[in-house]
Amino acid sequence: MKITIESTTKIVELNGVPARIWEGETETGIKVHCFITRIAIEKNEPRADEFNNDLQKQKPPTAAIEAYSYRMFLD
Repeated sequence: MKITIESTTKIVELNGVPARIWEGETETGIKVHCFITRIAIEKNEPRADEFNNDLQKQKPPTAAIEAYSYRMFLD
C-alpha cells in the first residue's frame, strides 16, 4: 500500500508521547489520518537541509482532524 500524507499543525498525545497528525489518502482515494511520533532520514542524506525545511511546513487541520482530542490512548 502507498499513501500520500501532509503534515498538519494538530498535535495530540498518544500514550504519553506527542504525535503530529498527518492526513492524506491511499492510491485508491481512501482518506487516512496518521499519528507520527518520529520521522528520520539517512544520516548522510545530501539533501537533509531541504528535507528539514519541508518538514517545517504544516497546513491547518481539517474538521475531521480537529475533532481529535489532545490526549488519546491506544490499546
